Amino acid sequence: MNNDEENIVWFAMRAPFCKELEAKRLLDKQAIENFVPMCYKVFEKNNKKRRELVPAVHNLIFVRTTRRIIRETKRTVSFLQYITMPDAGKNSPIIVPDIQMQQFISVSRLHNERLIYLTPEEINLAKGTRVRVLGGPFDGVEGVFVKVRGCRSKRVVILIQGILAVVVAEVKPDLIEVIG
Repeated sequence: MNNDEENIVWFAMRAPFCKELEAKRLLDKQAIENFVPMCYKVFEKNNKKRRELVPAVHNLIFVRTTRRIIRETKRTVSFLQYITMPDAGKNSPIIVPDIQMQQFISVSRLHNERLIYLTPEEINLAKGTRVRVLGGPFDGVEGVFVKVRGCRSKRVVILIQGILAVVVAEVKPDLIEVIG
């Protein structure tokens, strides 16, 4: 069997119609590692406000497994779809490098209300400088230092190429190290 088939990787996937939490539940039941970025949002109903933990980006779920297992899983979780990108004339599933996912998860798991999730179209990262955060809750996280539209100060952005970016709360310049 092809060794590439048995490598455990992070797949970027869609669960259309806001079924990301249902997909998570089904994957958890099968003991397949997965991650849905969550955030707190305030909802108002009958003049009462309540704070609720909800998916930060609807329809998005990351699944860590092998190609063989994800194919088998897609048979039972039929609504789960690969997020793809063009590759040599065909569409290939997007695989997120482990280090990128670890950093994304470490930032997203804080459920910080000041995190901002952006699609690649909402930010121009080509102009940014690669940086590493030194100290604080984001210690060791690498990203791009940019000015985000609508924010007064510069922020560090963690990017999952072609899928999503998460804007980390303002980081003081003395906690930033420029990296090559």
